[in-house]
This record gives sequence, structure tokens and C-alpha cells, in this order.
Amino acid sequence: MNNRTTYDDGRITCDENGLTIGWYYPWGAKHIRYSSIRAVERLSLTGVNQVRRWRIWGSGDFVHWWNLDPGRTDKDLALVLDVGRRIRPTITPNDAEAVERIVRERMSA
Repeated sequence: MNNRTTYDDGRITCDENGLTIGWYYPWGAKHIRYSSIRAVERLSLTGVNQVRRWRIWGSGDFVHWWNLDPGRTDKDLALVLDVGRRIRPTITPNDAEAVERIVRERMSA
């Protein structure tokens, strides 16, 4: 079956079945089915959270796990994915609003 890609910025890809986070692990990507996502929340990378934009990869608080994104320092918005576990994948797509919209639409489908 061919999965049609609805978003791809080179690090984050959304297709018909889920979201793929590139460089999530040192050895590669993480795929999350939309049905596994309980919630998506916006996390501003400005103001008091500005320091978070310098988290290039990994976790600084043992809750958020950031995929490798050297361009994060130039971004203002992250998306936190609640997948029902303590560690929450936290991503900074180039078009965070588009990814948030896609995820919310697919979560409710």
C-alpha cells in the first residue's frame, strides 16, 4: 500500500498512517501512528522558554525528547506529542501549524 505524504520538511514527515520524526534516535527515525497520539500541545520557544530552542537533541528535563534539529535555534514554536508515556516527543517542524493541523485531524479520524 502506498502512503501518501501530506507534509515533509526533511526531519518531520506526515503520511496517511502517522508522523515520522527523523533523527529521533542516534540510529534513526521514530514513527508514531496517529492513533497513538493522545494530545498535541504547543510549546513556545520565546520568553522564559527561549532557552529550550538551544536543546538541539535529547532531553534536559527527562520529559521532553527533542529530535536532532540544528535549525531549532531559529524557530519559535515546538509541538509536544503526548503518546501516553512519561517521555514526550517534542518536535520543531518548519511549519508547526501545518503539522499540528494534520495531527489533530488524523487523531480525530
